[in-house]
Amino acid sequence: MTDPVIKGNYPTPSSNRVFATILRWDALLAAAIAVVGGVIGFVADGWTGTVSALIGTAMVLVFAGVTAASILIANRFTASPLYTTLFFVIVLGSWIVKFVLFIVLVVLLRGQPWLNDLALFLSIVAAVLGTLVVDVVVVARTRLPYVSDVRLPGSE
Repeated sequence: MTDPVIKGNYPTPSSNRVFATILRWDALLAAAIAVVGGVIGFVADGWTGTVSALIGTAMVLVFAGVTAASILIANRFTASPLYTTLFFVIVLGSWIVKFVLFIVLVVLLRGQPWLNDLALFLSIVAAVLGTLVVDVVVVARTRLPYVSDVRLPGSE
């Protein structure tokens, strides 16, 4: 069996700019939530509250970052004839890993004496809502043509 021949020049997908921006803003948001949540957690329950808020924020940052990062990684294979298959394997595989990891973390962290469940929950909710807002704002403000990453016949 012969290897498929890659024809043409495959530029980086224009969506990479969007996902890179989302990763940067999510990191800044997580830092802000970690600081605010950590201070509020400390005031409410001492170091237990701070640790709980930091763990919740870190969980959301990792899970939100994995989605954007998996798309950026998958987009590296645009020149491959199997790009569509690879894209979905990478992105859906990362979602399955995130889901399993989340369930494992919830089971392991539930009822731990060194965690404040309320601080953990509220930091997760704040970070999830914040990352959703970041996603919407970044996508809404991004200027992409209606048809992007298209090569017309004869332009090879």
